[in-house]
Amino acid sequence: MSPVRRCSRTACGRPAVATLTYVYADSTAVLGPLATYAEPHCYDLCAEHSERLTAPRGWEVVRLTDGSAPPRPSGDDLEALANAVREAARPQERAAEAGGKGGSGRGGDPMEVGRRGHLRVLRSPDN
Repeated sequence: MSPVRRCSRTACGRPAVATLTYVYADSTAVLGPLATYAEPHCYDLCAEHSERLTAPRGWEVVRLTDGSAPPRPSGDDLEALANAVREAARPQERAAEAGGKGGSGRGGDPMEVGRRGHLRVLRSPDN
């Protein structure tokens, strides 16, 4: 039986439940389920510290779930999705005003009609 890993935060002795990894190239902090093994460049966090985690200004926090709990979309996720849908509707409105002349993708490839951060809205060339 292996010893219980503890939270990496100073003066916190609670058991770790999540692992934090920084992806510097993407300015992203990834918080996921506790890694199987302690990694040298990762941080193990307890439930309290993983829940309160914030990232530096301009960085994004990506929270990966282990599938046991229902995902909770953040306000930013919902806003990004709503903006992507609004943006996707704009080219269709312009194409309808121009008499249905719209660009089509290559062959059977879907065409990107909107983008917000890492979200993309694709339209099939059949539509």
